[in-house]
Amino acid sequence: MLKIIVGLVVGGIILLSVGISLAIKLTSPGPILFKQKRVGKNKQPFYLYKFRTMYIDAPKQCPTADLHQPDKYITPVGKFLRKTSLDELPQLLNVLKGEMSLVGPRPVLYNQKNLIDLRDKNGANQVKPGVTGWAQINGRDELTDEEKASFDGEYVLKKSLSFDLYCLVKTVSCVFKQTGIKEGRQSI
Repeated sequence: MLKIIVGLVVGGIILLSVGISLAIKLTSPGPILFKQKRVGKNKQPFYLYKFRTMYIDAPKQCPTADLHQPDKYITPVGKFLRKTSLDELPQLLNVLKGEMSLVGPRPVLYNQKNLIDLRDKNGANQVKPGVTGWAQINGRDELTDEEKASFDGEYVLKKSLSFDLYCLVKTVSCVFKQTGIKEGRQSI
């Protein structure tokens, strides 16, 4: 029974990824995947993968929320992918490569020095970043750097299988309710 469930989940992810890839390719020029340098465990750089949600002429090395008029850079398919957090699906490749875990502090851009420094103070840079995290389900885009770092430090203290499962379930709820999302959001 477990093999069937795992097979259905994996098959579903593959089919969904193929559909998303076609939608991206058919609606805007450019690559299907977007990769961006991020800070990983022990502040080691790695490339995070996402489905491309922006036009190819969009600025690459700043959070979307920091852009002037971010909506002009986001494709129509990208708006849907961001709203549903499906743009994050390729990060499963980062998980398989061992660069990320399903739950942990979200990987930040290498130039977000304030957040990196704040995370240093509470040990959050010492764990693998996650596809989702405690900060994302407690405010997401609405949090200041100080609040994000505080939640990330709290995650490090509470880290366990049961807490990770709780975070995953809460993430699904947040995505469906679309809580904590600012217009032009980066992603959960």
